[in-house]
Amino acid sequence: MALASDGHWRDEKINGVIYDMSPSPSFQHGIINNNINTVIKAGLKDSLCLVFMENLDFKYHPDVNDDYLCPDIMIVCDRKHLKGGAYSGVPKFIAETLSHSTAKRDRTEKKNIYEQAGVEEYWIVSPQGSVEIYYLQDGKYVLEQIYMLQDDKEDEDYNADTEISLKVFPNIKMTLGEIFEGLD
Repeated sequence: MALASDGHWRDEKINGVIYDMSPSPSFQHGIINNNINTVIKAGLKDSLCLVFMENLDFKYHPDVNDDYLCPDIMIVCDRKHLKGGAYSGVPKFIAETLSHSTAKRDRTEKKNIYEQAGVEEYWIVSPQGSVEIYYLQDGKYVLEQIYMLQDDKEDEDYNADTEISLKVFPNIKMTLGEIFEGLD
């Protein structure tokens, strides 16, 4: 199992099966998560909502079992569902940054769990420079947008200044360049 920076083992439990979150993701994974978290945290400054980065378990069926996921970025607004190191309500937003050890689960099982739990907006971010944005519509995720970063200003498809806002929090905006800043 992977030891997190807070001294606890990092894992997830899906359908009673524990998945080890090791090896630790690349440093690029952490940079991206920190970039997104920083923008969201500033945007939630005067809100009752909170943003968590890789340090709060999401118990998605608390009345059925003790399964949990550890999203990379999660916005929670119903604080009564916070207890210890876990949240058992419905997050407003979740982002997962792909790593070699979790990419398949992020795109399949975890996406399905977030959809069934009612998470309104789900982002899948790749350290290679892409962002997939899913919105919940009629109980199913619909792929709303896919962005592929092109940060060469000389290229005709340059889009690093393209601004993305969160659907549930339209005042929270970030550019593709900000999401992937510092990966060089």
